Amino acid sequence: MSTSIRVLVVDDSAFMRKVISDIINEDPRMEVVGVGRHGEDAIKKVEALDPDVITLDVEMPIMSGLEALKIIMNMKPRPVVMISSKTKIGAETTLQAIEAGAVDFITKPSGAISLDINKVANEIREKVFHSVKANLTALKQHEQKPVHITKQLPASKTNVQKVIAIGTSTGGPKALKAVITQLPASLPAPIIIVQHMPAGFTKSLAERLDRLSELTVKEAKSGDILQDGHVYIAPGGYHLELKVKSRELTIETTLEAPRKGHRPSVDTMFESLASISQIEVIAVVMTGMGTDGTLGLKELKKGPNCYSIAEAEESCVVFGMPKSVIQHELADEVVRLENISQYLLQYCQG
Repeated sequence: MSTSIRVLVVDDSAFMRKVISDIINEDPRMEVVGVGRHGEDAIKKVEALDPDVITLDVEMPIMSGLEALKIIMNMKPRPVVMISSKTKIGAETTLQAIEAGAVDFITKPSGAISLDINKVANEIREKVFHSVKANLTALKQHEQKPVHITKQLPASKTNVQKVIAIGTSTGGPKALKAVITQLPASLPAPIIIVQHMPAGFTKSLAERLDRLSELTVKEAKSGDILQDGHVYIAPGGYHLELKVKSRELTIETTLEAPRKGHRPSVDTMFESLASISQIEVIAVVMTGMGTDGTLGLKELKKGPNCYSIAEAEESCVVFGMPKSVIQHELADEVVRLENISQYLLQYCQG
């Protein structure tokens, strides 16, 4: 009996259906068991074929990928990887899809019909394959009420500038919403974030979180001076580092080589913080594939001024990055997603 992962490919372009199917079928771990032309077709094929994973084009006639996703996640939940165009509308819709339960997304290199789709062939194969391991319970969870923390956190050092640094990947946009929207405008610390995402998508993510949150959220740019109650998201395609300039904590974005395939990299952000002695860092590693963040956190923990939180497995969409941090004994706390904001607030105000 075949043990390969059964995939349904949905796209309104016959060319894209064929090429994406060929790319997936090249991987012996997977097989395409059917294709769909639009959202309605996708729903029928899910019923008939019961695939393990679906790739779903975002923009399609008759019924969009986003509408189909919502119905599928209600009816027969399973991992879905969205295929998106690199447009502002495409980015915003993709973020809504992640919110609605998609595990991950892939961007077409050059528009709706990308003749150069093979540029992202490896990404398609890896994301589709790994999406099977996603925690569907976490994907479907609606916002949960935070539980009151009775635990006494370690006292922070007074009169030291605190900086919250968050690293996340797969499942991150939804996780960031859960944390950032629960924090008050009076938060006595700035937040810097690395979320693995391509260029264009981080701007839409920042705008979305800014609308939903009391904090001021923006896509970071070189020269930004950190302010309390402000959130700075590393722009897709750039590393984010913190520097001290004229006694001010300042952001620098760089085009240094990707690390473990990532730019921005959580390791790079954490390592830049480790080199600044006059700050206290609250480092948070949340849902995501891989191990990005572990090496950087090792550097941060060599100093005395780092308190670290790893997201608990139960709430992670993908328990990769936090698992690595926990296995290397770098986490001071392991916390469910809905409680992370309370830990941050209590520590910053302590």
